[in-house]
Amino acid sequence: MTVRFCDETSFGFGWIAPEPAFMRRCSHAVAAGGRAWVIDPVAGDGVIERIRGLGDPGGVVQLLDVHARDSVAVARELGVPHHRVPFGGVAGAPFEVVPVRRIRPWREVALWFPEHRTLVCGDALGTAQYFRAPDERLAVHPILRVWPPRMLGRFEPEHVLVGHGEGVHGPEAATALREALSGARRRTPSLLAAGVRAHGPWAHRRRRN
Repeated sequence: MTVRFCDETSFGFGWIAPEPAFMRRCSHAVAAGGRAWVIDPVAGDGVIERIRGLGDPGGVVQLLDVHARDSVAVARELGVPHHRVPFGGVAGAPFEVVPVRRIRPWREVALWFPEHRTLVCGDALGTAQYFRAPDERLAVHPILRVWPPRMLGRFEPEHVLVGHGEGVHGPEAATALREALSGARRRTPSLLAAGVRAHGPWAHRRRRN
């Protein structure tokens, strides 16, 4: 499967799977602490080679319990452990595991890499269109907007990597994170209105015309 590489930095990269296109499923590899860590991977052409190019693989981390993707297969191919939603942390890892939600059927963690000031989220935050209200760059998952993951607000990231869509980088990353969390509830009506405009009966009529 041909993937599109993105989120290119000096310490890692991301890649977006082609299908389903609207979901913009994004995976990441981050080099930290002398090893390469793989997060929510989807298998794709050239991915394994690029991961090994970052350094010796340290492990595959699955951030969401229903987000397995190809984590097991990629971990097997790399010869490393598969850490499935590791609420208890990963021994010796160069990142902090941040509990986001522990209630089934949605159990999720995020990762904080202090070495690179990088926050990695699975579904809690995203940049795919269906996450965002019209004025948002980064947004809380639509289902979590009523109870946004405010525990992520204690970080001042230079990079926010997400499981759906490309990440946010540079000085605007911390601002985008604060605005996503503080405006999650307030912007819900505009998100719903945008969804109706894009996918409702009027949208289908416009496409037919």
